[in-house]
Amino acid sequence: MTLIISGIFRFRVPCFHTRLTGIKKPDLDAPDHVYTFVQMLPVENKLEPKQGRLLIAEPFLNDGYFKRAVVLLVEHNKQGSLGFMLNRPMEITINEALPDFPEYSSSLYLGGPVQRDQLFYIHALGDKIEGSLPIGKNLWWNGSFDTIREMIANKTITPNQLRFFVGYSGWEPGQLQKEMEEKSWYVAKSTPELIFSEDDGKLWTNAVKSMGKPFSVMVNFPEDPSLN
Repeated sequence: MTLIISGIFRFRVPCFHTRLTGIKKPDLDAPDHVYTFVQMLPVENKLEPKQGRLLIAEPFLNDGYFKRAVVLLVEHNKQGSLGFMLNRPMEITINEALPDFPEYSSSLYLGGPVQRDQLFYIHALGDKIEGSLPIGKNLWWNGSFDTIREMIANKTITPNQLRFFVGYSGWEPGQLQKEMEEKSWYVAKSTPELIFSEDDGKLWTNAVKSMGKPFSVMVNFPEDPSLN
């Protein structure tokens, strides 16, 4: 099984050069007890990264892209990992990015820092979209863009069935495992309600709560450790 990283096509959005590199380390100047809170949670996160699961950034992750991010893994194998951030809506809409696209009332999301000039999408439309790649139960990504365009024009797709992303989040072989060992991410099972949630500001909190009561204490941790 190979790691698929090709987008549908290129288009113009604000873009910059980026590499497939790891996330930034936590702020070493932050109080030591802040990290102890995470290390001393009463239960261990035993889920492993897997296609269709969520990566939830640990509460004190100090990274411009992945701070309190929720990432859906659409590929995870020996060749690496690929996913899309679910809670990074952009200020540009799909219609502004693609002026000839049928009117569609849904946000365009930043999927990650890699290939930010390419469009990707996830959907719950299955074999209605030729060439779709399965992620998990009732969830696919990419596929025939012409069919997507036609279905949107005919108003047979709703926003809770389809989400567009610019760019993706990528990890080279062994990179994500290293970040897991550094406790940078938690792994959770995904649900349609989380994946297609329109409440972006609360998605990280809701994803953490979905892991169960022992983990829910994390939602009360401050984003800035120095304020604790």
